[in-house]
Amino acid sequence: MKKRIALILTTIVALVLVLTGCSSNKNASDTKTPGTLTIGLEGTYAPYSYRDNGKLEGFEVDYGKAVAKKLGLKAKFVPTKWDSLIAGLNSKTFDVVINNVAENPSRKKAYLFSTPYIYSRSVVITKDGSGINSVDDIKGKKIAAGTGTDNYNHAKHFGAQVVPATDFQTAMSMINQGRVKGAFNSKEAFLTWKKDHKNTDLKYIEISESKLPVSKIAPIYNKKSTKLSKQVTKATKELYKDGTMKKLSVKYFGEDITKK
Repeated sequence: MKKRIALILTTIVALVLVLTGCSSNKNASDTKTPGTLTIGLEGTYAPYSYRDNGKLEGFEVDYGKAVAKKLGLKAKFVPTKWDSLIAGLNSKTFDVVINNVAENPSRKKAYLFSTPYIYSRSVVITKDGSGINSVDDIKGKKIAAGTGTDNYNHAKHFGAQVVPATDFQTAMSMINQGRVKGAFNSKEAFLTWKKDHKNTDLKYIEISESKLPVSKIAPIYNKKSTKLSKQVTKATKELYKDGTMKKLSVKYFGEDITKK
């Protein structure tokens, strides 16, 4: 009888440990700080992430908070300049970068991605009289784009003489100052910027999908974060299912760009 009771107690203890371990794994994931999801972003790229009266706001801020909540974690944002963002994954400065980063073959070789959370369309931003009426016209012309970004690579692909721009506002200023003929960036970012610059004479030129496919924008991690990347994919799918993704997209972009 005593042996049977001891066996039952041992089984109960083992079961409690397993359940506790499962809960702990869910919450801790493989994050650098227990109970916290540390997210890298720029914080200067509306409507994705930006400052409003000093407070960090934007689609990716709300999305990051929603994902962290699903994982039972607290979201901590670390604003960082673009050229240090992805490098910060390997040094574990943050667990994930959520900063309008597009999947591409070279990044997928070196890093992990979760499922995409938006689909972004690139455009050429310019002025009337610039001589640019289609993406093919940027060949040989000075075009602003962020170093190391897909926009930079796309502009190069179409033959532009790319001039580095540290952020979106800088790129727009460079066009207005005549330092470049245009800029390569996302349609969503330009439309948001234009809301606050109603008197601008800048415009955008669409690029057909046959020439430039829609970009898949997704959270990016270092290669060791396999568990976390899978957990965020699961959380994102739940946010799609409960309508959160669509709601956030309409709030910040005016339409649903979370589906291709």
